[in-house]
This record gives sequence, C-alpha cells and structure tokens, in this order.
Amino acid sequence: MKITSIILFIIFVFTGIGKIETTKSMKVEGISYVNNKPVTLTIEGDRISTITQSSKKNTKTKIFIAPGLIDIQINGYMGVDFSGPGLTVEAIRKATKALWKVGVTSYFPTIITSDINRIKENFAVLAAARKDPEIGPSIPGFHLEGPYISPVAGFRGAHLEKYIKNPDWEEFQEIQKAAENGIVLLTMAPELEGAIPFIKKCTESGVVVSLGHHNGSAIQVKNAVDAGAKMATHLGNGCANEINRHHNPLWPQLSDDRITTSIITDGFHLTREEVRSFYKVKGPNKTILVSDALDLAGLPPGEYIRGERKLLLTPNVVKLPKENVLAGAASPISKCLGVMMDYTQCSLPEAIQMASTNPAEMFSMETLGKLEKGKRADLILFTMDKNEMVIQKTYVSGKLVYSKN
Repeated sequence: MKITSIILFIIFVFTGIGKIETTKSMKVEGISYVNNKPVTLTIEGDRISTITQSSKKNTKTKIFIAPGLIDIQINGYMGVDFSGPGLTVEAIRKATKALWKVGVTSYFPTIITSDINRIKENFAVLAAARKDPEIGPSIPGFHLEGPYISPVAGFRGAHLEKYIKNPDWEEFQEIQKAAENGIVLLTMAPELEGAIPFIKKCTESGVVVSLGHHNGSAIQVKNAVDAGAKMATHLGNGCANEINRHHNPLWPQLSDDRITTSIITDGFHLTREEVRSFYKVKGPNKTILVSDALDLAGLPPGEYIRGERKLLLTPNVVKLPKENVLAGAASPISKCLGVMMDYTQCSLPEAIQMASTNPAEMFSMETLGKLEKGKRADLILFTMDKNEMVIQKTYVSGKLVYSKN
C-alpha cells in the first residue's frame, strides 16, 4: 500500500493534476500614512504578513503607502455607464482598471433610477463581473440609488421622474435576486408611503439603508433611523436649490449622531463652508467620502445624451441644465480626498480614514481599509503635492495592477 501510495502521489504531482503551489512573498516600501515613518510591508499571497519599521532614510520625494481607496458611489467611469443599455463585463473591466489608476481598489457600482427591467439586467451583468477573477476582488457589492426617492424637482436631482416610485418589497427582492444578493447599499427617501416598514425589512436582510434624494421631515428622518437607516447619501446634494431655513432635510440628518454622512468633496458639489460645517458636526468617524462619478468622468468636456437626458460635462462637474441641478461628478475620490484636506485642514490619516477605513467598517469589509497584518494587500503608493494625491502604484489582493512609471 505504501509503494502504491507513493506512485500515485508522483503521478498526481508530475502530471500537473495536483500542483504544489508555493506562496510567493514580496516587499513594498513607503512612508506610512499614519505616522509619516518609512515602513516595509511583506505580502504573502493576497495578505499583508508583516509590517516593519524601515531603516531607510526619507528620500527627497515622499511616496506614501496606505490602504486602497473604497468608493461606495460610482455611477460609471471612462464612458462606461452602469445604468445604461448594453452593459457588459468587458465594459466593467475597462472601468475597474481605470479606477485602479486613481487609487480605487474597491468600489460599489451604482445603478440609479430607471426602468425596472433595465435595473435587473444591469445588476445581472454586475453580478457576473463580480465573479470575474481579475476584477471581482474590486467589486465587494453594489449600490442601488433609487427608484424609491422623492419625485419632487430638485430633491430628485437628475433622476427621471417617470421611473420614481414608492418602495415595493417584492420588487426589491426581484432586483436583489438578479444581483445575486450583491446589493449592500440602498439610497431611498423616508417620506414615501411604506418607507419605514420597507427600511426595517432591508435592515433585517443585511442591506444598509441610506437616506438621500428626499425631503423628509425631522420625524420622518428619526423614524427611518429608528427602523435601521444608518447613512445619509451625498448630504447637501440631491436637495432643492431653495429650502426652508428651519424645516429641511439637512438639520435632522446632521443632528442625529446615529447617521454617518457621505459627502462629495470635489470642490463643486459643496462649498468650502458646507464641507467645513458638515465635518465639524460629524467629524472623521462619521464621514465617508464618495465621488458620485458618472460614466462621463475622464471624457472630454461637452454635451452628452445619457439616460434620456442631455448632460453638460465641464472640466470639473456634470450638469443637467434643463433642471438647473448637478447630475454627478467628473472627479475620482482621490481628488475628493485632497479637497477635503484643503477645506477642513484634516490630516492625511483622517482623510484616508474617511475614504477607506470608514466605508470598510460600515459595510463589514473586515479585510479592507487599514494597513494591518492579516488584511488584504489592497494598497496605494502615492505622493502629495499641495494636498493633491498622485497615485504611483496600486495593488489589489497583493498584485500590482497599476504603475505610473
């Protein structure tokens, strides 16, 4: 029996049926974003195995190392619209690789208000992309923004009114089935009929509910949070241009300590004073930075037709001239991080916390968001020039996926 076992083992290995793989290790060096000191990370497989203080002296150009950025609200990128017709896995691959170049190692593809059949079709494609071995690790979940939002002009933003509706649990379950249970974040309005029991069901199912594109009263916001809502989507946006100075959806969300706010700090969606005020209330522990980037991000400025709407892409932002509202962002989250530092004077560690650690913790992505032993090796190496983040290298699951040089 022993001789037979040895022969079988030799056949098993040398025929390639059972290859013995050795875990390759590599080292990555940089200046820790936490304490501004040189560190060496050892990566084995897809994990950080050790972090040691480096003896190397600082070079003239500081190349920082930090966990990869996590953007929970990306509608599309480089011409790829996650809500548009004809979405393919290859298109998602194109967008994902482009996001790696700007430091985003994980993101939630976001589908907005549209025809329910289109929503299901596109989530099915996203679910297939999530299984792809190359880009799947960068897509931990999906964000559904609408269609259960306010139909009122201003509050609905650039979402098409004809597709907006009250929450429907059976319908949402069908959408979630198409997404293969990949929807982890839902943005909705608390004032809609049936919203509160719907929020309870979402929370019980493990979906994080965020309040957005709404005109909820203080009591409606409170009831939603009591039911399980935990976030406010791009606070200060998805809001009418003129609101009551006392009774509006901003104050209840800012004043409730249970709500974590996401904000777009591209320098155009919110003023410096708004960002500073929101940050003073919520601080780095209750703030998440998002890009809200559209598929137009990265394309030449001009007029584009998207989702039955004529949009104007400027060098800095996307507008919906017809309703005098912003339609989305044209900047990646790495730019938002720098603007946040400029506007609030927050530190680099605090900015990284809001753009990586906080979203990882909010959505229980336990292996992401920090530079720690045992975490997945999703890393960015970057320089900072007057609060502008310039990505030099990006690693996902221990693999180098982008290098500037």
